[in-house]
Amino acid sequence: MKKLINHPDDVVRESLQGMALAHPDLLNVHFDPHFIYRADAPVSGKVAIASGGGSGHEPMHGGFVGMGMLDAACPGEVFTSPTPDQMLEAAKMVNGGAGVLNIVKNYSGDVMNFEMAAELAYAEGIQILNILIDDDVAVKDSLYTQGRRGVGTTVLAEKICGAAAQQGYDLKQVANLCRQVNLNGRSMGMALTSCTVPAKGSPTFNLGDREIEVGIGIHGEPGRQRIPIQSADEITEMLALSIIEDTPYTRTVREWNGDRGEWVDVELTDPPFQNGDAVLAFVNSMGGTPLSELYIVYRKLAQICAQKGLKIVRNLIGPYITSLDMQGCSITLLKLDDELIKLWDAPVKTPSLRWGI
Repeated sequence: MKKLINHPDDVVRESLQGMALAHPDLLNVHFDPHFIYRADAPVSGKVAIASGGGSGHEPMHGGFVGMGMLDAACPGEVFTSPTPDQMLEAAKMVNGGAGVLNIVKNYSGDVMNFEMAAELAYAEGIQILNILIDDDVAVKDSLYTQGRRGVGTTVLAEKICGAAAQQGYDLKQVANLCRQVNLNGRSMGMALTSCTVPAKGSPTFNLGDREIEVGIGIHGEPGRQRIPIQSADEITEMLALSIIEDTPYTRTVREWNGDRGEWVDVELTDPPFQNGDAVLAFVNSMGGTPLSELYIVYRKLAQICAQKGLKIVRNLIGPYITSLDMQGCSITLLKLDDELIKLWDAPVKTPSLRWGI
């Protein structure tokens, strides 16, 4: 293993220390428990948007803390869920009186701990709602989940919901918006190589020199299949068609009812992509893939979308939800309407995403 670290046990803390020193105008870092929060938090009268998960996926989530996006992010150890006390203390720090929306990726540890944190926050008088992101079409279940994994749509939901909160949407409106984004977003990824977790010091899984893993998870979970390496166009077509041709996915999720103070089961079904849909196309590096290769993927993705009658009206290309040093990419398509386009275009100022300022 070759990494720019001092000691594996210090990676998360030292990274957070560096982030705090680099961006004091945008964010602060609280230690023990660890969480990142907006420098001007709490913002009175604004719904606070929070998220979190294991470290190793940077810039998600901490790099998206700032005006127009997240109010707080809770980083766990590498590929390990943050704890309920992190989430609770973050919610207390950023709550400006209008409540807190937690955006939760569908991984068992994240779901369980955010549920516990929501109950604790509610007991302390904080209005709080959790919305699940489960957009990965690759597999129905994985090592970490019951149901589809939460991946690229998480970034898009954080931006869109952050803009809505900044513009004065109330808690239920932001939660409904987040649910809409999740239902209209789909993703799939692939890996050319494994990643190396610092504490382990060796690749998470083994791939042959001429093999790729299709449908990989962001922690190195197995995908749909392991196949011989193909051209960029062939790989892009495999991912894109799996997303575009995905059939409606129905599942039951648990959501916190803040009015009743209890968890309720909600049945949700994703609508299919249809000819004429306007979409946001997100081509993401898993951490070790250069931008030049991502543009090759985007080139083919744009051709496929045009052939399928989908109109790309916005795009995002780069490393935004990564898996340490993994070489590979993921594609996310999000169906847009006028409201979502307006919120996507709204000003944002964070360490890793900024425009309109």
